[in-house]
Amino acid sequence: MAATLCVKFLPKQGWIPLTQSVRHGSKAVTRHQKPLHILKQKLIAVTRYIPPPRAAPLDAYPRERLTQQEDSPLMAILKRNLKKLFEDCKMIAVVQNNNSNSEDMLLFKHRLHKHGIFVKFFPNQVKRSFVRDTIYSNMAPLFIGPTVLLVSEELKVKEMLKTLKSSPQMTLLGACIENTLLSSQGVVNYSKLPSATVIQGELVSGLTTMTARTASMLQRHPAHLSALLQQYVKQQSPEGSEDQNAQES
Repeated sequence: MAATLCVKFLPKQGWIPLTQSVRHGSKAVTRHQKPLHILKQKLIAVTRYIPPPRAAPLDAYPRERLTQQEDSPLMAILKRNLKKLFEDCKMIAVVQNNNSNSEDMLLFKHRLHKHGIFVKFFPNQVKRSFVRDTIYSNMAPLFIGPTVLLVSEELKVKEMLKTLKSSPQMTLLGACIENTLLSSQGVVNYSKLPSATVIQGELVSGLTTMTARTASMLQRHPAHLSALLQQYVKQQSPEGSEDQNAQES
């Protein structure tokens, strides 16, 4: 059976099949896509659209509530007193209290009271809350630890420094003098300046000297010209010529 099938299906020697398969259609692909230039790749990478991250739904997280803590009645009263103090006083100094007892503090107050300087106690929270939204906001870093305020309606800087020098427990941190914030060294330099009366006297004397010098300079040339003209007229007169001839002879 197998031999019969092999003889039937296997082609005979010298036998040519009646049908022959011929390939039709497109040719084989011989062109491949060239790689992009490196600059073009970079340009495409840079200009590629990147969608923004999807925002979370509004109800995904709890809403933040801004809680504004209202001032207590006592804090409001203290802030009002502190505001009046800054408006009325020309000198406000911040001093750190370094573990001074009640007796030292009483003596310190007495020495300052002689010069019209008063010691005021306010909590640091009240002072920082007051200066936060004012022109004195730069004073906020001074209100740390046990601090007191030395206030005066007049400028008693020299007296204050002299009293602080005799009280080593009290350290000057800074001061606000005529709405100007000064450091401790700035306060010392300010105390060395002459008083306003002395400066006004020096200014008036300087202006008077300059005015007198200007007036003398303006009067010098007309007087000199007048003397020359008088001498010329005298020489041209007959009496003047005779006197000149007599002197020459």
